[in-house]
Formats: sequence, structure tokens, C-alpha cells
Amino acid sequence: MTDDSPWLVVGLGNPGPEYAGNRHNVGFMVADLLASRAGGKFKAHKSRAQVLEARIGAPGPGSRRIVLAKPQSYMNLSGGPVTALRDFYKVPTERIVAVHDELDIDYGALRLKLGGGDNGHNGLKSMTKSLGPDYHRVRFGIGRPPGRMQVADFVLKDFSSTERKELDYFVDRAADAVEALVVAGLERAQSSYNS
Repeated sequence: MTDDSPWLVVGLGNPGPEYAGNRHNVGFMVADLLASRAGGKFKAHKSRAQVLEARIGAPGPGSRRIVLAKPQSYMNLSGGPVTALRDFYKVPTERIVAVHDELDIDYGALRLKLGGGDNGHNGLKSMTKSLGPDYHRVRFGIGRPPGRMQVADFVLKDFSSTERKELDYFVDRAADAVEALVVAGLERAQSSYNS
């Protein structure tokens, strides 16, 4: 693996405007912000994903090649497009980062880790089935559903008006965490962003 082999950063979500503001689509929101920071636009790729190739980090030897991706397959089938992208760009599994919503973390909190289980998350379940568990995760806390609301209903609802007041800040922080992970490594990113 050369040091310039790219990182594959996958924002998990569901395609289509009806899902755009859902809690489950926070991975797409982070990917969109990273794309706008890179000054690029997503393009359709034969892997059934929207893709943008970019560099992040300070210009020069400290910058890293990344492939930003938003699978267009629906969450529970994310593994197919991610595997196709891994093979197309020849990305080692340990350079894959999944950005996803996480129920067991308070709203807006972040946790970065390498490997682990899927915690019932269908996007991770599909990715792990295709890739094995040894990829990075940037887990974006959305908290638990209130009262007796079903988890599936909760994740497919838009963020509440109260949550939306801070959403841009939290998405920005998650994008910073992805950049730190890719440029500075997991441990340094964890010490700055794990909350």
C-alpha cells in the first residue's frame, strides 16, 4: 500500500429527497459538507454511488487523497456499492470510513473507532457482511427514540426543530473529525473528537 492510496469515506443514508433531512441520513449530510469544503460536486459512478475524488488536509505532503461516496442503494444494501468502490479504487479496508447515525450516543456527540459490531444498524450490517468489520466508523449520536416510538420510525424522521438549531454545528464537527482521522490518524482524532 503506497501512502498515496486513497481513503474511501462513505456517508451512509438513503437516496431521494424524501429522506434528505432524516436522522438516518446524517452520513450524507457530513459527506455533502466535506464535498463543499473540497470545492467539488458528486458524480454518478457505476458502483451505484455518488462519488467525488478530492484531497483533504494542508496542501503539500500532509494532504490525503480521498474518495467521498454516498451509496444510492438504500441503507440496508450499502455493502454492495462500498465493495465495488473499494475494488475500483483499490482501497484497503482499514482506509474505509463509514459516517453514520448512532442511537446509543447522545444527540450530536461523536465517537470514532476502528472495527466493532453493527449495533443493529442496517447500513453497517450490510457493509460488514461485504467487507468484514475492520473499517473505521465515525458515529454521529442521534439519541434514543422518545417514549414508545419504534426505532425505524425515529431514524426515518427529520431532526426536530430543536435539534436543527445545532445540526449544522454538529455536522461541521463531524466533518472535522473525518478530516482529522484521515490526516492525523485514529488516536489523535479520538482524543480531539470523542465526546
